Amino acid sequence: MAAPYDSFAEFYPYYLTQHDNRTCRRAHLIGTTAAIACLAQLAVSRNAWWLPAALLCGYGGAWIGHFFYEKNRPATFGNPWWSFRGDWLMYWQMVTGKLSW
Repeated sequence: MAAPYDSFAEFYPYYLTQHDNRTCRRAHLIGTTAAIACLAQLAVSRNAWWLPAALLCGYGGAWIGHFFYEKNRPATFGNPWWSFRGDWLMYWQMVTGKLSW
């Protein structure tokens, strides 16, 4: 069961503890980047099949990172919305060099 958080600012430090393993963070980065590419392809092609592909890439990368490298339960199972937001913030921090990957 997920711990209760009153704000995203309280949740995000916990979220980062669930991504200590560098390979897990890399899997997130690759999956999120692939999801962005799928969404771009969706916008260009207007083919709706790119939406499930985006979800598969995004969540697939994250879950591979957690189950095979981090060896923990993805935070999205307990806090889906804040976890989704946390993933994008973590992605941005990795891309901008504020968080190592």
